Amino acid sequence: MSDTAPIPHGLPMDRDAGPFDPPSRITRLRETRPVSPMVFPDGHEGWLVTGYDEVRLLMADTRFSSRQDLGVVHVPYEVPGMPVATEPSPQVPGLFISMDPPDHTRLRRMLTGAFTVKRMKQLEERIADIAERQLDAMARLTPPVDLVAEFALPVPSLVICELLGVPYEDRADFQADSAKFMEKDVALDEKMAAFTGLTGYLAGLVTRKRAEPGEDLLSDLARHDELTVEELTGIAFLLLLAGHETSANMLSLGTFALLEHPDQLAALRAEPDLVPGAVEELMRYLSVADIFYRYATEDIELGGETITKGSTVVVSLLAANRDPRRFDDPDALDVRRTARGHLAFGHGVHQCLGQQLARIELRAGFAGLLRRFPTLRLAVAADEVRLRTDMNIYGVHELPVTWAQQDRL
Repeated sequence: MSDTAPIPHGLPMDRDAGPFDPPSRITRLRETRPVSPMVFPDGHEGWLVTGYDEVRLLMADTRFSSRQDLGVVHVPYEVPGMPVATEPSPQVPGLFISMDPPDHTRLRRMLTGAFTVKRMKQLEERIADIAERQLDAMARLTPPVDLVAEFALPVPSLVICELLGVPYEDRADFQADSAKFMEKDVALDEKMAAFTGLTGYLAGLVTRKRAEPGEDLLSDLARHDELTVEELTGIAFLLLLAGHETSANMLSLGTFALLEHPDQLAALRAEPDLVPGAVEELMRYLSVADIFYRYATEDIELGGETITKGSTVVVSLLAANRDPRRFDDPDALDVRRTARGHLAFGHGVHQCLGQQLARIELRAGFAGLLRRFPTLRLAVAADEVRLRTDMNIYGVHELPVTWAQQDRL
């Protein structure tokens, strides 16, 4: 494999190719060296994997561990106030995304029954109703409005609150803490305060669920006596964070992308049956949950390179989903594309547990929005939309939109 692209020092993060595309330096690396060495800010010599085939192989190989307690955690970008780590991070109980089998298997197995296609189908009508009610509320407002605040965030927040049994009136607090926790550039003490606030709230919630269980998912989990309160809290933290952050950002960034591709938007308006496939394409095209980490537990050959034991490996799902070796004309948004095989939900044992829920939310959200607001458009210039480059899940902070008066009827 050619090594003509310079070895990056730190993860390239500048969205210089446009709001929907990977950083140009990451694209060049994928073209020349899809498994590339990378020097971390603390001096660690790790790796960045950007090619589709290589990412898929890596995420299916359990020798690439998800555990952060195996060694010192190396962060691929500067974090204000974060000292250089000298020892491993402790494993957080219940946070199964950072575990390997068999610990990961034990916890994930308890959740698979809650996220089956059948159960999600049963929720589909309720989710459609939530989306319609939110669209009703938005239609009563005088534009311009912020689509994030009025639609993209409330819909998945309402859904995850209902699924987990979290009081929706508590959403402002948990959303503030989760947003602070997800910020890349926030000082470490602020991030830890947000984590403590969120987990403290959830610990109280799961304790109440254990004492007086209801019909929600957390109550179902609380009935498992073998789960500790700490494990329940970790699981709740992961589900709450993942359950509203990713879908909210897909709804808002996806709407932005469609508004910036009027031919694709027109195709969806003319043929609503395209929406399910368009959701898959938008997930491929945008991959809002982009960066993941793995830790090599032995020397491993990947993509013609030898990744040595103890290396931290950074994976870019967005770069992999734009790989021309897998998708024709990958940088084009094409709502008629068959995007089967995209990696937006990951791959392997850690593939997203809530992917069916996300699909239902996104189908209902995009279909309802396009139907109810046929003249929807940006209320500001595209380059004025503030991007979430400072967050671990990509999207927009606000999306000011407007529409014609007849849409309110």
